[in-house]
Amino acid sequence: MSDEEPDDENETEEEVEEKKEEREVEGEGEGEEDEAEEEPQVSTSLNEEMVKEGLSLLCKTGNGLAHAFVKLEVREKELTDITFIHNYIHLRYVDLSDNLLRDLSPLAFLRHLLWLKVDNNRLTSASIEELPYLQIASFANNHIKDSNGICHPRLTSLNLRGNAIEVLSELNPTILSNLHTVELRGNNLKSTAGIYLPKLKNLYLVRGLIPKQPFHYISN
Repeated sequence: MSDEEPDDENETEEEVEEKKEEREVEGEGEGEEDEAEEEPQVSTSLNEEMVKEGLSLLCKTGNGLAHAFVKLEVREKELTDITFIHNYIHLRYVDLSDNLLRDLSPLAFLRHLLWLKVDNNRLTSASIEELPYLQIASFANNHIKDSNGICHPRLTSLNLRGNAIEVLSELNPTILSNLHTVELRGNNLKSTAGIYLPKLKNLYLVRGLIPKQPFHYISN
């Protein structure tokens, strides 16, 4: 005899048991969902195998006495840690797009870096220690909220498209004296006040945002 009384006088004991089993199955499913939500994010670190697969472009090193691969592309690997990259100080071109990165500090070891692309990660900042030769940098489609820490004296092109920037207040015109192209479409930018870059030629903004200084403006 079932412990539960029928909800309806016409229900049989078999029907009552079936309803009881259905409720138990639903309860198990909810428990599994809760466990999945609480499961911590798995950490995936850059390793030697990934680097070997992504290396290309053999060139002479800076002193001209040896050769090294200077280009690295490691995309769609769910990377969360790139500490291992400090072993490859001769890299000049690095693409780490489509990963899960939140920290770019290991890139400070790449003193010869010319070109950097880290689109589609989980970055909240574009801050990296000064890279003396970096010319082109792309941080598109992250969660960056400001322009703090962009301090590369040879930078000519900066892509911050698709982030959460509202105000640009830290683009130092003295340090960024070579910066001529800035891409800012897809942000929450409310004003161009604070952008005083001596060589700026191309500023890409959201449609309708009026520039407050004389430069070449291109809307989307």
